[in-house]
Amino acid sequence: MIKNIPGFLKLSAIFDLFEELAMLVLTLCIVVVAALGLVHVLYAVFEMVLTATLSPTNPAALQSLFGLFFTVLIALEFKHSILVSPDTPSHSMVRMRSVLLIGMMATVRKFIVLDLSGVDVMEVLALSAAILALGIVYWLVRGNNKITN
Repeated sequence: MIKNIPGFLKLSAIFDLFEELAMLVLTLCIVVVAALGLVHVLYAVFEMVLTATLSPTNPAALQSLFGLFFTVLIALEFKHSILVSPDTPSHSMVRMRSVLLIGMMATVRKFIVLDLSGVDVMEVLALSAAILALGIVYWLVRGNNKITN
């Protein structure tokens, strides 16, 4: 019935074109951020190797390095979530799972870079609750998708 409204199909086509253009611009921005993050990771590793500060027994160095790794991985996963499939609707389960995984990765990154010497117990509890909630929702969405297929 809504397709019978005069000009609706043209307006819908214009919005689809705008959506594709916005996704292209966002993808290019994310690629730039991920590339700069990768360059920063390479520079940090190279500097640590040259100064001999890259040691598996140095937790602070590993925390900062893995924090950089996760930042790049989160950017790449975010780019993937935008370009998951052009014909899937934005409310699809695939995109929802991807957003939940990005949230879990960001929370895990926070756990990795967390300095335990000055941490508040409530902060750890809140982060734990967030990752548990994200995991439960991901499990529910994943389980729901298997039933419908």
